[in-house]
Amino acid sequence: MITYEYPLNERIRTLLRLENLFERANHFLVKEEDSRAHHAALLTLFEILEVASRADLKSDLLQELERQKQILQGFRNNPQIAESALKQVLADIERTSAALFAMTGKIGQYLRENDWLMSIKQRTGIPGGACEFDLPSYHFWLNRDGHRRNADLHAWISPLLPIKEASSIVLKLLREGGRPVKHVAQRALFSQMLGGKSSQMVRIRLPRSSQYIPEISANKYALNVRFGTFGTRVCEADVEFELTFCNL
Repeated sequence: MITYEYPLNERIRTLLRLENLFERANHFLVKEEDSRAHHAALLTLFEILEVASRADLKSDLLQELERQKQILQGFRNNPQIAESALKQVLADIERTSAALFAMTGKIGQYLRENDWLMSIKQRTGIPGGACEFDLPSYHFWLNRDGHRRNADLHAWISPLLPIKEASSIVLKLLREGGRPVKHVAQRALFSQMLGGKSSQMVRIRLPRSSQYIPEISANKYALNVRFGTFGTRVCEADVEFELTFCNL
């Protein structure tokens, strides 16, 4: 199945962006000997810095983790709930909250205070701006031993990992907070009135073999989905899909 996720508020939009960026950074970090992968990892770190710089991100995550902790504690001694799984989730929340609380100052401030990194960030905002003749010191770094580059990258990204872990917990609980329902979009169009019902994310799932791509628009009153095919927006087929409204 292919899953399309559409956030219905700015907070979830930010968390989904961070999830995507941390996954990309991790993908490039494991390639220890590839300087091009490390270049891509550093560019991704700069993107994480920009997205995570929301002034209220840390407090939002701490408040949501505490809220979820209180909700989950109410499920203790419930025979329908696996006690071991519940304890693990609560332990993860407590550990992540403590790490998040221990982060001091503005998120990523240690990166902004690194003049060398900021000079790279400034140049990489220009197409082709990180060539060796523009940034000879960066060219030197890219030609260092892969293990040393990897160590540098981990040192730069590690202080941001509490944000990653907290975002992962919140998104996991959000995705689990919905029940999928099968629908058919008549002539590739689907609309559903929400009646003010609050949701934080919509998920649409289609078979991987499906050629249809959903274009989603939503607010607190209605959800509208138009299905098209790759390369064209014109489609009049009936499309079967799975829809989930997710809430924390």
